[in-house]
Amino acid sequence: MNFSSIKNLKTIYLYLISMFCFVIANLIRDINIVAYYVLLVIGLRFFCFRPY
Repeated sequence: MNFSSIKNLKTIYLYLISMFCFVIANLIRDINIVAYYVLLVIGLRFFCFRPY
């Protein structure tokens, strides 16, 4: 897969997306546990992804 469009994003946008995922995950924690874990994983991936 070609991730060139993701690699062109600035790091601050990836950080903001990850924070948004973490906040939404904490808001829906009691409502839907599966979505909570999915958003946590997505947020962690965006947080750890470093474009070079």
